Amino acid sequence: MFYGSLSGLPLLKKGKSRSINWENRTGEKGKGGMAASDLGPSRKGSPCIPGLEPGETVTLAEIDGPSVIQHIWITVTDRTSDRNRYILRDLVLRMYWDGEESPSVESPLGDFFCCGFGVSYPVNSMPIAVNPTRGFNSYFPMPFRKKAKITIENQCDETVNAFFYQVDYCLLDELPEDTGYFHASWRRARLTEKGKDYVILDGVKGRGQYVGTYMALTTLERYWYGEGEVKFYIDGDEEYPTICGTGTEDYFGGAWSFATQENGRTVENTYCTPFLGYPYYSHHDTFLHNDYHNDDQMPQRSFYRWHIMDPVLFEEDLKVTVQQIGVYHGGLFERQDDVASVAYWYQAEPHQPFGKLMERKERWPR
Repeated sequence: MFYGSLSGLPLLKKGKSRSINWENRTGEKGKGGMAASDLGPSRKGSPCIPGLEPGETVTLAEIDGPSVIQHIWITVTDRTSDRNRYILRDLVLRMYWDGEESPSVESPLGDFFCCGFGVSYPVNSMPIAVNPTRGFNSYFPMPFRKKAKITIENQCDETVNAFFYQVDYCLLDELPEDTGYFHASWRRARLTEKGKDYVILDGVKGRGQYVGTYMALTTLERYWYGEGEVKFYIDGDEEYPTICGTGTEDYFGGAWSFATQENGRTVENTYCTPFLGYPYYSHHDTFLHNDYHNDDQMPQRSFYRWHIMDPVLFEEDLKVTVQQIGVYHGGLFERQDDVASVAYWYQAEPHQPFGKLMERKERWPR
């Protein structure tokens, strides 16, 4: 049921395909596209949530299991006004499995889809694809045994109009006994502590596998920022991890500072591949013009790494960190930057509750 490769397409699968959107909110068989419009019955009568009111939480989908969510597509505006132009960080996506009270997924909408900083840009990877304009897609399989609930909360102080979405899933007779549940958790340190590793994920207990990292990095110091090593503390590791990489750009699949030379200048190169990428770099605010200040901003960079071919397995617990280390003509140095991240993993339930999500305006980019 989890076959997703080309080689598996000829195998006839068992299950019942269903889909939920605002027009068919229960995914009921034979009930799609029924709403009427000015064109008449069943002519695009209710394609989206008309408006998400300030402070409102709307249930996007409730599904009885056993089942597996195979694809999620979402699109929405990225601003309601010039003063509220970080809608992708104001909207909070949550997912709950099997009736749990604490979400297994909690993240600002944009960051979940590898678009940090409240802006969107193309992302071309295997599990996450972002297409023009703000076409957010997830292909992470999300199995559950009893019930799934997906919600969106509008933490903006203005109404967010026209929220489009679709959740595609397959109803099954049963799931394999060793099936894990999908989890994703966002966090941020607006100013990392010098000499102390930034924590991407901690507090995970039980058996599972780590499958991905998204990082939104705002550099606050000059010179090269990417010497920090990503560390995986597995099953009781304390002072030293079992897995320790060789540098930040190495972890995200690049090398030598992502750099090439152009007309005597060092230029970083962005890229997207199926399992790792550097899709976004900007040091100018190109999304707002003001007559009284220029568009300079601290450099923003986005990175993703999917552990699909190389999942990090754990039996008891897991902690993931990254150092803030740079280098310049005088050698290595400890840095302080602004780091946000989303960790993606599967594990057996129950999970440890996440920490309190940072307040809305504290999530906004610098």
